[in-house]
Amino acid sequence: MDKLTNRFTSIEQVAGRYLKPNRITETAGAPQVSFEEILRGKQSEESSELKFSKHASMRLKERNISLTMEQSARLESGVLRAGEKGIKDSLVMIDSLAFIVNVPNRTVVTAMDQTEQQDNIYTNIDGAVIM
Repeated sequence: MDKLTNRFTSIEQVAGRYLKPNRITETAGAPQVSFEEILRGKQSEESSELKFSKHASMRLKERNISLTMEQSARLESGVLRAGEKGIKDSLVMIDSLAFIVNVPNRTVVTAMDQTEQQDNIYTNIDGAVIM
């Protein structure tokens, strides 16, 4: 702005003074992360968690099945191994417990203990992992 006449000498001065162009503020030393990178990170975190379907949760409760930390870790490991082999719907056996797991969704579909395994017939699976 020309101080003597109190007028702007260019359109850039007007835009800079009144329109306040978008400025990207950066935190010193912090790397810029895109929305896509954040989204993919969150999706991979969520997909790595093993979930229990409503049906499986009900079965665990009805049958008084509670998993120890060690059994949970073995179940997770069994699901990972099933995924590595390309299994979609897997039977994962841990001690006297049997779990049917949808591997791509990382979801336990149902669970049973030794008392329900009398027939030893499992349907709608394409692989089994015995831990």
